[in-house]
Amino acid sequence: MRLRHIEVFNAIMLSGSVTAAARMMNVTQPAVSRILQHAELQLGFALFQRVGGRLHPTVEAKTLYPLIEQLFGKLDEVQRLAGSLRQGKAQTTLRVLTTLALSYEAMPRAMRLFHHKHPSVIVHHQALHSPQIVASLVLQEADLGYVFGGAPHPALQQELLATRQVVCVAPKGLFTADEISAGVVRLADLQGRPIVALDARDPLGITLAQVLRDHEVELHAAMTVQTYHAALAMAQHGLGIALVESCTAASADRTRVDVLALDPPIPTTIHALRPAACPNSLIARYFTHCFTQALQELT
Repeated sequence: MRLRHIEVFNAIMLSGSVTAAARMMNVTQPAVSRILQHAELQLGFALFQRVGGRLHPTVEAKTLYPLIEQLFGKLDEVQRLAGSLRQGKAQTTLRVLTTLALSYEAMPRAMRLFHHKHPSVIVHHQALHSPQIVASLVLQEADLGYVFGGAPHPALQQELLATRQVVCVAPKGLFTADEISAGVVRLADLQGRPIVALDARDPLGITLAQVLRDHEVELHAAMTVQTYHAALAMAQHGLGIALVESCTAASADRTRVDVLALDPPIPTTIHALRPAACPNSLIARYFTHCFTQALQELT
């Protein structure tokens, strides 16, 4: 049976007559009669018998019909799924990875924006180091990842979301009133002051080290930490100056630290990553849109 045969058969079974089936399908009565005759000719047996002016299904038709009902049930599911995909509602969970620095301010803001439109989607979030995020995405253990500095990999697609500036977070009292009033500090002016350094393998740590070499500035590392928020915490406890990106600085307690721009400015980029082998669903694209908006809020 062809699909049109099945549609006519189902319509007659539901309505009980050729005329009613034609109205249901929005076609003419002769067209329904022709399709039914063609179906019966191909099958080699009758599907209906006319009794008392009405069509009654044959034994063969009653045997076929449960499978036809299942088929139309599946077609309804296909239509509902297509509609959900069109509206971005089919996906009920989203696995998102971020670096720790992006989990404190950017991620909650993105979640607020995202849940306003998709309150039923459950977001599973985990904060990891950049190499772990890349490894998880390559293994397709997550849908999206957000990192600093990008992470070129043949199995991943990456998208530049924002460029942020590195800032100087210093314990109160470490800079003069004039320096604080200027709102900016030169890298050279940090020499001789205690610095909470970042891990040399960190993307921002690598960038800072390169800039310092280029400007022939040597800073005194009082200690080294692995995460930006650890550096921020050390600065807030008066242990040294933290050089962190501005997303982290947004969490700073301004009663305990001063936040100053750097001269020369040191930019750092934020990228969205996703597995290249997986479709970029509407829901994932919308979350990245919300994440970009969250980063703009932190500017």
